[in-house]
Amino acid sequence: MTPQPHSSPQTPYRHRPPTGRRDDAGPPADGTGSGSDPTTAGTVSPDTVPARAPDAAAPGHSRVVGVDAARGVALLGMMAVHTLVADDADGHPTLSYALAGGRSAAAFAVLAGVGIAFMTGRARVPVGRDGTAAAASLAVRALAIGAIGLALGVTDAEIAGVILPYYAVLFGLAIPLVFLPTGALAAAGAAIAVAVPVLSHLLRSGLPEAHGDNPSIGYLLEDPLGLLLELSLTGFYPALPWVAYVFAGLVIGRLRLSSARVAAGLLTGGALLAVTAAAASWVALGPLGGGDQIKASAQAGGMSPAEVTDTLVFGAEGVTPTSTWWWLTTDAPHTSTPLDVLHTTGTAVALLGALLLFAHVTAPVPRAVVAAVLSPLAAAGAMTLTLYTGHILFLNSPLDDFDATTGYLLQVSAALAFAAAWSATMGRGPLERVVTTLAHRARRAVTAAPTDPADRPGHPQTPHRVPDRTSR
Repeated sequence: MTPQPHSSPQTPYRHRPPTGRRDDAGPPADGTGSGSDPTTAGTVSPDTVPARAPDAAAPGHSRVVGVDAARGVALLGMMAVHTLVADDADGHPTLSYALAGGRSAAAFAVLAGVGIAFMTGRARVPVGRDGTAAAASLAVRALAIGAIGLALGVTDAEIAGVILPYYAVLFGLAIPLVFLPTGALAAAGAAIAVAVPVLSHLLRSGLPEAHGDNPSIGYLLEDPLGLLLELSLTGFYPALPWVAYVFAGLVIGRLRLSSARVAAGLLTGGALLAVTAAAASWVALGPLGGGDQIKASAQAGGMSPAEVTDTLVFGAEGVTPTSTWWWLTTDAPHTSTPLDVLHTTGTAVALLGALLLFAHVTAPVPRAVVAAVLSPLAAAGAMTLTLYTGHILFLNSPLDDFDATTGYLLQVSAALAFAAAWSATMGRGPLERVVTTLAHRARRAVTAAPTDPADRPGHPQTPHRVPDRTSR
């Protein structure tokens, strides 16, 4: 795509060129892809499944193709949002943007939670050396992903916002979550999806707005606290409300994803959640008069009616204005409101459920078709950190000199072909290999450290401990 002149901040979002939208910058995989599916876990509760050592692969079990394929679909959706035109000649969202806008990045976040669940044995991590090792592994993954993201901060945010630093914060926030039982994760995640956006709305009225550039090493050195505030609360992909996606992914990752019943439940449950959230937003903004209240308050704050309409249709740049509480009733992309978070969680869960169900097709011809479609998607989904980084660099290079459709098709073709060839010959993606190697070294550093003799079982000074059965 040939870059077009960018409009001023006052220009309605829908009139910006497709490279001028900063949403769906698309996160990477967590460095490990979907992990393994321990299908021999039986039907016991996820909180009582004996956990594998965190980061350990289950021998004899292959990757969950549906999870990787879902991540691959999200990658293609992110590329579409960055590359294709967001609005048609009449100013309405194009089909590609209507489907992928806001939903692709959310799907990555949910799938990141699923990947963390796989990394930690699909069960609550016990406190102790295994827990410390899991925390060290996640912390190093967060630092590695954050470092790659900050290095990409030299790219133009008006072309594509880099989401990796935000995802690094999400990985850090996930560390204490792996110690929680599944029921607590589900309840806390639902509460956070509603409460944190409300708290954010309350706090942001007194906070500076995001500076608008991609997070970079220079920004980190110049204003580390300001960068942390932006990554957590005021930026394009604020980690505090977005951590609800990780909660959802952790819960899902502890389920038996090889089960057709579980896959069907994810599909129907996710679709129901998405439709319910969208319907609630429509009622609030329409019949209940929320849209009129938003326009009135926004105009009083200097926002034009066209800008309000564009925000409600095409979405915001991470968060909504704070001029009225009615903003919290929109489910528009990248507004980080309760209904936006719930809606996009639902679409991500439904996508995963649908792709998991395809694994249960048994008729020979349909099964061959499914395999032909899912295999390249899964290969790409297993190395989204590498492919995402290449996508960002390409968009910011002189090589991106194509029209929107041609540029998109070339990127998709190149990504799928590279992923298929690399996975067939080298296995794990290049950046995924680096991140995983660092994380495994951190884990081994913890597990290889000498223990205090007094803490060893059978030592005369070892106090009797009552087993914590809730952590098994």
